[in-house]
Amino acid sequence: MAEKITKEMSIIDVVQQYPETLEVFAQYGLGCIGCAAARFENLEAGAKVHGIDPDKLVEDLNAIINK
Repeated sequence: MAEKITKEMSIIDVVQQYPETLEVFAQYGLGCIGCAAARFENLEAGAKVHGIDPDKLVEDLNAIINK
């Protein structure tokens, strides 16, 4: 079974575990790796702050890791 990224995961954990997700973050205009909040903010909170649908972001992140 493929691993799954969830909204509850911290942004930095996602990027560290799945470096290929940087491409998705960039498509959304999120420079998450350089943001101090990435260390403690989860995907849902980070997406909402930027006006992004967290469910769509997680869907796209999972799509890239399951390629």
